[in-house]
Amino acid sequence: MLNTTSLPSVETRTSWVVASAVLVIMAVAFGAPWITVVALKDIAAEVGGERSAPAFASALMWIGSGVGGILMGRVAERVGIRFTVIFGAAMIAVGLVLSSRGPTWPLYVGHGLFIGLIGIGGINAPFYVYVSRWFDRRRGSALALISSGSYLAGALWPPIFARAITYAGWRQTMLYYAAFELILIVPAALVVLAPSPDTPHHATMTNVPRAQKSIMGWPPNLVFALQMGAIFTCCIPMSMPQAHLVAFCSDLGISAAHGAAMVSVLLGAAFFSRQLWGVISDRIGGLYTMLIGSACQAVGMAAFVFTQDEVGLFTVAALFGLGFSGLVPANVLASRELFPVSESYWRMPTLLLCSGWGMAAGGWIAGILYDHFGFYAPAFATGLGVNILNFIVVSTLALRRSQTVMA
Repeated sequence: MLNTTSLPSVETRTSWVVASAVLVIMAVAFGAPWITVVALKDIAAEVGGERSAPAFASALMWIGSGVGGILMGRVAERVGIRFTVIFGAAMIAVGLVLSSRGPTWPLYVGHGLFIGLIGIGGINAPFYVYVSRWFDRRRGSALALISSGSYLAGALWPPIFARAITYAGWRQTMLYYAAFELILIVPAALVVLAPSPDTPHHATMTNVPRAQKSIMGWPPNLVFALQMGAIFTCCIPMSMPQAHLVAFCSDLGISAAHGAAMVSVLLGAAFFSRQLWGVISDRIGGLYTMLIGSACQAVGMAAFVFTQDEVGLFTVAALFGLGFSGLVPANVLASRELFPVSESYWRMPTLLLCSGWGMAAGGWIAGILYDHFGFYAPAFATGLGVNILNFIVVSTLALRRSQTVMA
C-alpha cells in the first residue's frame, strides 16, 4: 500500500482549480461529436435514410479516442499536457470542418482520425494521468469530477445543437462549434495547465512487490482480461440510448428538441450521480460498485424496450443516467485497488480504450439493427442481453473478491 502518512500532501486550492478547468475543457471537447448524434436523421437522409452511416462515424470517434489516448498519453509524457490539449483542440476543429463536407468519407475521416484519434485522444486519457498527479488524498473524487466532462457535454449541448441545426443546418453548426471550441480551449490550456507537482515519492510502493504473481488467487492477466471484458460490455448498452434517443423520439412523434432535452436529462442525471457513485465506491470498493451499477443499468435498458410515451421516456432517461454513471470510474478504481500503482500508467488507458470500443460498438450495432428491423426495440433488447453478460462477468469478479477477503 502507499505509505503517505509521513509525506506532505500535494493537494492545494490550485489542484481543484486545475480539476475544474479540466472539467470545462472536457465538456467542450466532448461536445463536438454530439452534433452528429443530434443530426443523426438529417445526416442519414443524405445517404438514403441509413442511420448506420452517421452511427458508424460516432463509433469511429470512440474507437479513435481510445487508441489515441494510449498514443497521445505517451506524447504528453514527453512534451507536456499543454501541447497535447492545444493540439487536440485544433484537430477537433479540423475534424468538424472536414465532417461538414458531408457523408460518408469526410464524416468518417473527420470523426475517426481528427476528432477521435488525435483530437479527443489528446485530451481525455492524458487528463486522467495529469489530474491524478495533483491529488493524493481525494484522487478518486477528482477523477470522478473530470470523468463527468463527457456527461456534462451531453447535458449541455444537445438542446443547443438541436436549435442551431434547425436554424442553420448541421454543417454550419459544425463550423460554428469548431471556432467556439478553439476560442475556449486554447486560452484555458495556456493559462491553467501548468506542470503538475513533482510527486514521484507519493507513488512509492511499500510492502508490495513490483510484479504480483496473482490477484485474488488468479493470474493477473486473467483478472485484467475480465476487467476489460466488463468495461467493454457495460459500455455497449450504455451508448445505445445516448446515440439514438433523439432519433428514437422522432420515430415516436416526439420533437427533436424534446428528444435532445431528454438526452440532457439523461446525462445531467449521470453527471450529478457520478459524484455519488464516487462516494459509494470509496466505501464499498470498485468491484461491488460495478455490480450495483450493472444491475441498475439493466433495469434501465429493459425500461427503454417497453416505454413509448414522452413522459415515461423522460423518467426512464433520468433513471438510466442515475444507474449507469458509476460503471466506468468504478472499473478504473477497481484496477487501482487490485494492481500495483506502478502499472497504472498502461492499465488505465487500456481500460479507457475498451470503454471507447464498447461505446463505439453499441451505437453502431443499434444503427445496424434499426436499419434491418425499422424500429429500435431489437437494438435495446440486444443491449439488455449484453448488459446481462456484463453482470455475469462483474459477479464473477465480485464473488472472487469476497472469497479472497474472507479467506
